Amino acid sequence: MSFAWPIALSGLALVALALIAYVAVQRRRRKYVVRFTNFDLLENIVADSPRWRRHIPAALALLALTALVVGMARPQVSVAVAREAATVILAMDSSGSMTATDVSPDRMSAAREAASSFVEDLPQGFRVGVVSFSNEADVVVPPTADRDEALRGLSALRADNGTALGDAIARSVDLGVTSLDEQIAAAEADDTPVVVLVLSDGANTTGDYEPLEAAQQAVDANVPVYTVALGTDEGTVQGPDGYGGMRTIRVPPDPETLSQVAELTGGTFFEAADEDALRSVYDEIGSQVGVDHEQKELTVVFTAAGAILLLLGGALSTLWFGRIP
Repeated sequence: MSFAWPIALSGLALVALALIAYVAVQRRRRKYVVRFTNFDLLENIVADSPRWRRHIPAALALLALTALVVGMARPQVSVAVAREAATVILAMDSSGSMTATDVSPDRMSAAREAASSFVEDLPQGFRVGVVSFSNEADVVVPPTADRDEALRGLSALRADNGTALGDAIARSVDLGVTSLDEQIAAAEADDTPVVVLVLSDGANTTGDYEPLEAAQQAVDANVPVYTVALGTDEGTVQGPDGYGGMRTIRVPPDPETLSQVAELTGGTFFEAADEDALRSVYDEIGSQVGVDHEQKELTVVFTAAGAILLLLGGALSTLWFGRIP
């Protein structure tokens, strides 16, 4: 919970002072009773002591004052609401290391299947674009509301060459922002959010941009980048050994860089070591991308609670003691 006017919470000091004053008055009453030495006469004057009941109206009044002070501070809570529209750019690694089979049946196949399910589950108002990156970043499908077109683009991905991770981030951000600007100019959309989802299984090996340099561009454009590190440290592929033969090459993912990109841009970083984990990751990303968070003010709730408590305290005091506290 947050407060739009937190300075008003200093009014809670009044509640503390009122509580101290109430306790002091009660102690003073007890001292007076002790000085009244004729206890037989006292029992005739006060036939039925209210005991604990006499504290209830005062306690309700203090609670009411507390609620009213908190209400004055304008308390707010973050509420998740479904997004009706957004632009999501899927940046898919298509480097040669995606042929590794540590993720069944292989990294590329698992990535295509999970990304396809993700696209199918997105709200209808979302536009989806696909960027493929190996030695360079290429736009496979511009942002579109046509799910079939996006799915065809994903199914056409093939693994080869290096990993231009930085270029992929920069190209995806530019694609998403440019598409949104075109929609706004054509009065086809309001200022809806742009989100980039990067799936990569290795470190940046080529390209014009370093990953963190491209991530700063995303920050400047206010575009969060969600990142997924696919694969395990045991992943390997076969490559030429320079002597006409083949050798085994280790192709571990680079979670450190991907984590830094997500943290810098306000996205979330995930790791997926197998096909099931990758599907779960996409489900989790879908639940985050598909909702927005709005601040809901609770001033009315606290004010109403304060009024009800105050009326209840007054009613009980009148009923039990014939007076308002």
